[in-house]
Amino acid sequence: MSKTKLSPIVAGVMNWGIWDKNLNTKEMENMINVCLENKITTFDHADIYGDYTTESDFGKAFASSKIAREKMQLISKCGIQMVTENRINTIKHYEYSKDYIIWSVENSLKNLQTDYLDVFLLHRPSPLMQADEIAEAVLKLKSEGKIIDFGLSNFTATQTELIRQKTEILYNQVQFSATNFDPMVDGSFDYMQANSIRPMSWNPLGIIFREDIPQTRRLKKLLATLVSKYHLGSDSILLSWILKHPAKVIPIAGTVNVARIQSLMKAVELELDKEDWFAIWTESMGNDVA
Repeated sequence: MSKTKLSPIVAGVMNWGIWDKNLNTKEMENMINVCLENKITTFDHADIYGDYTTESDFGKAFASSKIAREKMQLISKCGIQMVTENRINTIKHYEYSKDYIIWSVENSLKNLQTDYLDVFLLHRPSPLMQADEIAEAVLKLKSEGKIIDFGLSNFTATQTELIRQKTEILYNQVQFSATNFDPMVDGSFDYMQANSIRPMSWNPLGIIFREDIPQTRRLKKLLATLVSKYHLGSDSILLSWILKHPAKVIPIAGTVNVARIQSLMKAVELELDKEDWFAIWTESMGNDVA
């Protein structure tokens, strides 16, 4: 059972740093405060974000903000080895040795300027990962209070079960949205519900606002009518669609638009009609349910 209470919607910080928005310390501090003011208290990191720089940038902003650590929850991940000037790698690969996992968590703690991670995830599965070694690292990190809860990211049900046989898994962060609903139909969410694993959803708005294809055109047409019905924005309706799933999915929203952040939590309060929920799925598939 999770010892950590995350906010119903999580702030994704992947694009806060040099990969996109390039926020300075003051801007990042302001963004943290905007999220907290709007009841988004959980922040999703990974060591690789910003070519291994965004955690440190966030840590400076967090330290500058003087916000009490217990007012927020911090998630981070490790395992992806990128080819970048910040790492001595010749090819992109994965690393999950016991020593590396422990080092990576300790490095994230230093960068984030905190004593512990509320949730620590393995970023992507590796064919070479050894469940016993991973479990030993997790046990040590938990016993030292450096991580509270442990989970995975982008793992299939069978990959998750391999690790779960050795250590408790409480989260799995996967791609899930109205335009990418595979976890809902391939057994992933069924497995997670059966084993008390809470899904997180990255890219929860999918490709609706990024690509102009028949699928997104159908959805935009439907969303126009739902916006009028519910008096909420399309993004809130799409997040509400995710939140209605019984697996209790936690969406990770990466926006730095203040107005959009202020509206995100409205999705938590919205109860989509069941037929509207199925209408969104139907328009995404392009056909009725069987």
